[in-house]
Amino acid sequence: MVKAAAVQMDVVLARPEENKDRILKLARETEADLVVFPECANSGYVFTSAQEALPYADSVPGPFVEQLAAVAKECNRCLAVGLLEKDGDTLYNSAALITSQGQLHLYRKTHMPYIGLDRFLSPGDRLDLFDSPLGKVGLAICYDWRFPELARSLALQGADLLIGLSNWPDGAQVIPSVLLPARAAENRVWIVSSNRVGTERGVEFIGRSAIISPDGETLCALDGREEGVALGEIDLTLARNKRLVKKPGEYEVDLWRDRRPSLYRAVTRGEENA
Repeated sequence: MVKAAAVQMDVVLARPEENKDRILKLARETEADLVVFPECANSGYVFTSAQEALPYADSVPGPFVEQLAAVAKECNRCLAVGLLEKDGDTLYNSAALITSQGQLHLYRKTHMPYIGLDRFLSPGDRLDLFDSPLGKVGLAICYDWRFPELARSLALQGADLLIGLSNWPDGAQVIPSVLLPARAAENRVWIVSSNRVGTERGVEFIGRSAIISPDGETLCALDGREEGVALGEIDLTLARNKRLVKKPGEYEVDLWRDRRPSLYRAVTRGEENA
């Protein structure tokens, strides 16, 4: 069993040292095998330009990631932290997954809405599945969840667990209430989802951090818009069984065997060929 924690926290815009001190403190104090933090937890989100945001971004690898790795090794836990990342003058909305051995895996958000900070960032171009002491892990950031292809692609590669790091604002309630349970159930994977709370420049964030089972059932959740931690024990081996037998010979479904990929070609067809 894996003890997982989704940290629901406020983030102060353009106060990276304050934010990072809190992340490191919570990473040490939260007793779990996996601790997940929200999107852009180092910087905040509602910036008005790339120029405004750039001073508050972190390089990866860099000093903050090194601090996270030290905590991960010291406490023998995996950490997933949402970061505004800089590579030279290029900015990304990224997630750093750091294993209990201090190994770094990086995912850059691939689906970019025209909202807040994402208006000024470069998209990532890879969907990677990462091996970790917990199992096979995929990452998704906020708007990514609106695209079922991302979760399905990672699940087909063998994901046991999808980690979500988000800044869902008011109006995005459909994602935690409908889309995440659907992504878990249709792929039979665990989801650990952390979303922030608080208000930035008039934008209110809705929380709703949760841990969701491969049946699409919510194991635990934070319903309010207050800070807190959603904690739960998860059995990742459940995600490795895509075959459900309710009554042998009469009621059996196999989510992988019963797929018909030849019928789904429109899903990956470019817009120019639609």
